[in-house]
Amino acid sequence: MTTWPRPQPLIGDPTSAAARAAAPDAWAFDDETVTALHTVMGARRDVRRYRPDPVPPDLLRRVLAAGHQAPSVGHSQPWRFIVITRQETRDRAALLADRERLRQAEQLTPDRRARLLDLQLEGIREAPVGVVVACDRRAPAAGVLGRATFPDTDLWSCACAIQNIWLAARASGLGLGWVTLFEPADLAGLLGLPDGVETLGWLCLGWPDERPPAPGLERRGWSRRMPLDDVILAERWPDEGEPAQPPSYLAGPDQGAVVAGRDSGDDLLAVPGALGVLDACVNRLLALSPEPPSGGTLLLAAADHPVAALGVSAYPASVTADVFDATVRGVSLGAVTARHAGLGTEAVYARAGGGTGDLAAADAMSVEDVRALVTEGEELGYRLADRGLVCLGEAGIGNTTVAAALASALLDLPVPEVVGLGAGADTAMMDRKRDVVARAVARARAAYGPRLDDPWILLASLGGPEIALLAGATLAAARRRVPVVLDGLVTSVAAALAVRAEPAVQSALVAGQVSNEQAHAAVLTHLGLEPLLRLRLRSGEGVGASLSAQLLLTALHARRSAARTSE
Repeated sequence: MTTWPRPQPLIGDPTSAAARAAAPDAWAFDDETVTALHTVMGARRDVRRYRPDPVPPDLLRRVLAAGHQAPSVGHSQPWRFIVITRQETRDRAALLADRERLRQAEQLTPDRRARLLDLQLEGIREAPVGVVVACDRRAPAAGVLGRATFPDTDLWSCACAIQNIWLAARASGLGLGWVTLFEPADLAGLLGLPDGVETLGWLCLGWPDERPPAPGLERRGWSRRMPLDDVILAERWPDEGEPAQPPSYLAGPDQGAVVAGRDSGDDLLAVPGALGVLDACVNRLLALSPEPPSGGTLLLAAADHPVAALGVSAYPASVTADVFDATVRGVSLGAVTARHAGLGTEAVYARAGGGTGDLAAADAMSVEDVRALVTEGEELGYRLADRGLVCLGEAGIGNTTVAAALASALLDLPVPEVVGLGAGADTAMMDRKRDVVARAVARARAAYGPRLDDPWILLASLGGPEIALLAGATLAAARRRVPVVLDGLVTSVAAALAVRAEPAVQSALVAGQVSNEQAHAAVLTHLGLEPLLRLRLRSGEGVGASLSAQLLLTALHARRSAARTSE
């Protein structure tokens, strides 16, 4: 049989299938190169001390070129490297980082607070070069190959670029430190970034004035590298014996702050506890911060729930969009109440990217969607915390069924003790609602077992998009030591999930009211909160939270302004 030589392409891959099959490992580098690569990766360190010597321009360019060779989803190359050498810019950035360092330290337990404050963080001022990796996210996710399903892959691509820069710097003897102690908006403002371009922090680059033999946080006892076997899972997330979740070091107000808050009312010309539950709430607010907020924002989160199609609500699902639209226009009951209470209003329609299930037959969301919504809520919470009190409200036909299912699983309560009337239900509808909740909780327990103790898995199985978003906002506000005022059952369940994730969040919560919803009182008891109002409200939309916020702000003003005794 006649054969002909294989044509050799002038471009592209010159190898043949036969050659690749004969030596599948032929693409590997030689042992010396592989050893060098692993040596560099193992020697990468977060450098904090720098010499003043300049970085040669050609070396800087080579290091940045390594970043530009990083993989990017859809070959989008979203990174932009902003190189900073001017001292005044570094000084302003260092001031922003110093402020955030102190702010974050106040959120930690005393031991962790001291360790954070002991860390050397002068690299922004000392390093001769600063590099801010900015991610240009202005292209719609659906227009970039691979981002329609994972919208954050552009940020992941930029993280890969940072790793390349880090390894290239280390190989050349340069030190690099990654500083993320910034409010993203502050750093973006310093550098004049347009909307849609986000930073991934500040890279300090220069010749190191230290040569750490091990990672700095390990040497300082902050943490240690986990054994490799602890982070390798086979096939899927295990049902039992699963890896422990990362620890949280968020701390509530310390003893001194709690006592100082209480003492601020001790010399009022009034009997002790004159304002009853309000006094206790004011003490709680003052323990969070000696300069409590003078205003705030109602955050109304709306969402659609497929469970409404199972006949558990007296109103059509379209009402959710109507309430949201009225809130945006400032004329919903919640928005009007918030305005007259001196609050601003922020309305968000929460949606799970992967869609939602009806609870009874399928999970509400994926865990990935839950985490994305929690992150979205955290970003909102951080922003709103700068305006004062964060008051939670919601709108979503069917969400009392969702909240009842969550309460049953979270508090281990029988279904009859958590299912309430909702808005306008009759006996037949109550029976359907109990049946749906019972099936949903049984399905979740069978599917996940003890893993339901994880608040985000519980939310994925039985929750709703707005609850995930409100839980994230609660976490963020609590980290900022800003009070979170709860409304009805749905917002209280969101807060309970946040407390499950970080117990110290409880110290920032205020129960605005207790509603007639069957499970609401039990959830507040679980949170250790006494409600300010008992008005049998059924409105949702944050009305109770807004009314309570008005009471709180008035009581705070009274605490500051009322007559004092001479002793």
